[in-house]
Amino acid sequence: MIDQQKNTVPLDLSYLKDMSGDSAEFMIEMIDMFKLQTPLYVADLEQAVTAGDWEKAAGFAHKIKPTFSYVGREDAREHLQEMENNLRNGSNVGQIPDSMKELLAFIQVLYRQLDEARADLEARG
Repeated sequence: MIDQQKNTVPLDLSYLKDMSGDSAEFMIEMIDMFKLQTPLYVADLEQAVTAGDWEKAAGFAHKIKPTFSYVGREDAREHLQEMENNLRNGSNVGQIPDSMKELLAFIQVLYRQLDEARADLEARG
């Protein structure tokens, strides 16, 4: 079952602000890159989960995980860490499809948050 309470964390761009020297232009580039790359990584993860290839899926989960830290969604990063651990250990594999659905829900909320943040950064210009 998807835990809706898990996905209510606000976006925290402090890491990007620190990394960019509070450059709106750089932060917009990073948001755009996240939104361009994440669907590709998630599609790979979803394909591996659907195929039941836990080892490959664990690798994709590991690859995606840090990107959530860049945009301040530690809850999503932790969710991916839990998925990765379960995939690597072969534990709770029956929950993996639900974990995947939950990840997709995280991403939909995150994309809306990033669109709002991007619009605010553009307005700040």
